[in-house]
Amino acid sequence: MSISHYIKEIGRGSKGARSLTRAQACELMGLLLDGRVSDLELGGFCIAMRFKGESADELAGFLDATLQRLPAWPQDGSAGPVVVIPSYNGARKLANLTPLLAGLLARQGLAVLVHGCDTESRRVGTQAVWQELGWKVIERPMALEPGDMAWMRTRHLLAPLERLLQLRRQMGLRNPAHSLVKLLDPMQGPDLRRCGLVLASYTHPAYAESMAQTLALRGTSALLLRGSEGEAVAPPHREPASMGLIAGRICFERSAVHSSQLADDGDNTAPEQDLDAAQTARLIEDMLAGRRPVPAPIVAQIQQILALHAAMQNPGAQTHADLQALHRNPD
Repeated sequence: MSISHYIKEIGRGSKGARSLTRAQACELMGLLLDGRVSDLELGGFCIAMRFKGESADELAGFLDATLQRLPAWPQDGSAGPVVVIPSYNGARKLANLTPLLAGLLARQGLAVLVHGCDTESRRVGTQAVWQELGWKVIERPMALEPGDMAWMRTRHLLAPLERLLQLRRQMGLRNPAHSLVKLLDPMQGPDLRRCGLVLASYTHPAYAESMAQTLALRGTSALLLRGSEGEAVAPPHREPASMGLIAGRICFERSAVHSSQLADDGDNTAPEQDLDAAQTARLIEDMLAGRRPVPAPIVAQIQQILALHAAMQNPGAQTHADLQALHRNPD
């Protein structure tokens, strides 16, 4: 089926391009995921969207189509919300501490799912570090118990979605799939306790508003932050700006601060840079064993995640007050 009429709308240049409605975006992404689009039109779509950028309605529609095609996820009722950590950027300079975040959250009794894949060859991806650590890898949806954590590659969630992501290697450009996977909640539960708590991240501040709007449109519970090189973990040297949402409603917003201004309950110095997967795994093992302190911004991030997780399980005045206490205005 031709998508030329959609490309005509989004490909008119910076002044003439028009955003699709949510329903149109859902139909378009469905055609892409179902393989009903020619390679020429697929390339045209990727380039046009790269120039235009995704609107919140478009991202919500792309997510609608993706979630319609995901397999059902069995859940352990005792686990509560599963913390979902998308991992698609990897690390180029700083250590990739996404597995550290997953390990620390699991130690707090939370169930954690990390999903992702590498789309560049020059970065240290989470999958490589995870395998060095010898941690649990799954290839199909399965119930996660409290304190459990697992890595799942995107192709085992939805193979056509990974194919869209891998176009970056051929074209040298990201496409909307790279944005939607960072907002993806595979759990899709019927209530807060059975939905995921998504750790959504962005690299460029310009994406913060559209991602927050998309989370609101989808009614997603999430911690949205400017992550470390695009990963959903706080940079080791600076607590990033962040926003907490439950069912799409903003609960708190925090301005960014340098780690030197944080309470002295973590390490205020950044770990070594330019580490390979094996070196990163050893660093994470040292931090989990207490031989190296955990960076203070990650300690602060965990506190925010725990507060959101508690509020999802037991909504009420006290948990609402705990979330409000996390709010921090810029100086």
